[in-house]
Amino acid sequence: MTSTAAADIGTDVGIKNVRRRTVAQAIVEYLQVQYSELDGERRRLVPGMYGIFGHGNSVGLAQGIDEYGVDFPHYQGKNEQSMVHAAIGFAKASNRAATLACTASAGPGSTNMVSGAATATTNRLPVLLFPADIINNRFGDPVLQQIEHPVERDVSANDCFRPVSRYFDRITHPAQLLSTLPEAMRVLTDPVETGAVVVCLPQDIQGAEFDFPEAFFTPRVWHIRRRPAVEDEIRDAAEIIRNARRPLLIAGGGVRYSKAQEELARFSAEFGIPVSETYAGKGSGPISELNVGGLGVTGTVGANEIADGADCVITVGSRLQDFITASHSLFQNPDVKFVHLNVSSFDAHKMGSFPVVGDARLSLSALREWLAAAGYATSEDFRSDIADAQKATREVRKHDLQAFPGEKMSQAQVIEVLNKQATSEDALILGSGGVVEGIHKAWDPSNGTEIHFEYANSCMGHEIPAGLGYRLARPDAPGDVFVLIGDGTYFMQPTELVTAVQERKKIITVVIDNRGHQCIWPLQVSKGGPGREFGTQYRERGKESGRLDGAVLEFDIAANAASMGCAAWSTTTIEEFSAALTEAREVEGPAVIVARVEPWRYLSGNGSFWDVGVPMTSQRPGSQEGTAKHLAGRARQRYYAATTVPEAG
Repeated sequence: MTSTAAADIGTDVGIKNVRRRTVAQAIVEYLQVQYSELDGERRRLVPGMYGIFGHGNSVGLAQGIDEYGVDFPHYQGKNEQSMVHAAIGFAKASNRAATLACTASAGPGSTNMVSGAATATTNRLPVLLFPADIINNRFGDPVLQQIEHPVERDVSANDCFRPVSRYFDRITHPAQLLSTLPEAMRVLTDPVETGAVVVCLPQDIQGAEFDFPEAFFTPRVWHIRRRPAVEDEIRDAAEIIRNARRPLLIAGGGVRYSKAQEELARFSAEFGIPVSETYAGKGSGPISELNVGGLGVTGTVGANEIADGADCVITVGSRLQDFITASHSLFQNPDVKFVHLNVSSFDAHKMGSFPVVGDARLSLSALREWLAAAGYATSEDFRSDIADAQKATREVRKHDLQAFPGEKMSQAQVIEVLNKQATSEDALILGSGGVVEGIHKAWDPSNGTEIHFEYANSCMGHEIPAGLGYRLARPDAPGDVFVLIGDGTYFMQPTELVTAVQERKKIITVVIDNRGHQCIWPLQVSKGGPGREFGTQYRERGKESGRLDGAVLEFDIAANAASMGCAAWSTTTIEEFSAALTEAREVEGPAVIVARVEPWRYLSGNGSFWDVGVPMTSQRPGSQEGTAKHLAGRARQRYYAATTVPEAG
């Protein structure tokens, strides 16, 4: 259909009050009048757009932003995947009530955003993506960067977004925007369905004109509602908990997104129920003697000890991924029951849980009233066991923080210094590598620092752009944004530091330099025996072996960061690191602190199981032993039958 014909449709159906715009221009004007409202706070839902412009969008969306963008900034990303991670950081800082849009050129520019889309969807975080697509009219097929499918001619490279998106569409006619964009806004603001929203824009369609109804550009508020659970579910869940003697609460990311921290603390204190934390829920539990810390594979020994004997597990807003449940081997009480408070029915039914489907804060409040009326409380003996479990955790932590003779400073010691300096005004962003265990297991949340994990997709390269996105969302926040990463993550995606310099936005990046992907080394050794590390360390290729087993590489991350415009420090002792951290707080722009740590020193294990693939037919004795031990761990995995309400009497 020609652009003239497309423009005439509005008039043909009797719409007189119209605004003639291109598809790209209409998108820009539409986004500028969309608002969200959560608990009475109204804000722009999509207040700007990240974009790297190529032939696929430079005369489409770029032109639309340039001509029609009013208070709609364009952020110049340096990598397409990073743009999406920045939008994720923005969404986290906005408690899922706002996000950034992202656009990339056709072909590899757009497919580079796929990992970011997967990260957003697994973490239940809203992002809005406009990947450019191939020419819709097909006159010039095959066009640059087109993947030609010999049978399905309507398939393009952008179809790979489908499995990682919560909403996917491809605009082939301007009129489709009238239904697609409102639907996109609905998904972005739905706590249950939110994730990556992908609207593919063929290059020629971006510039196609159309008479859009003026009403389409009327400002609209998308209300993010608190949906209460039905009373029957609350009543029955209370009856299940009332019969428990050793209950355990799991605080997931839903506690943060629902702003249910205070209600959770009150619930825990009133009934004497200990609280453990997932990654997304780290820092959401109460600051009290009832917080037993991180749970699962990277959790504390105390939390896992309580979980092992728990007879009722009350989950609040979690996906219950395998690291938290130790691949379904953590809860060993034969009579354990599960109650799951979640806004998503899909998540609330996991592990045979009795579901309480609704807003976490409202559900906790209603459930507390039922249990209080029943006079429920845990016993003094159980509370004594909680204290013993916490003591065991403290002893392990004390051991891990000591200085080991002949070794460099440890990763745990670096995290401890950061822990002591951070305050309730600061935020900490992390998402992959060995630092995940350090924060989940050993970070003391009593300082009130806001912690944002990305461990649903564990995407290396997420952290620096997410930290920048967080700062873009909260430019006037008084504290600092700390980004904690390893050297492996730094080498994957450091270039958004340039964007931080460009935008004059301060983030402080702490790089744990241990010369490799060292957190994988213990996994390989535990499954393959001593000396079975392969391909995880930064070494030269050996002249005789032909493998990467030569000398350890020498490189200067601080110098690299300085070349991008950052203030930078390289430290080898705890004293140097502490001083650099103090100095970094005083500089105006982005800062990078490199901590050269002992490569082999990690936190003490907690004995939990994690199911991974093992070499069932290896001829190496070490691998055979590791496989046998792993199979023994698999024997602890359980099937959890559906939790039902106890019969009266």
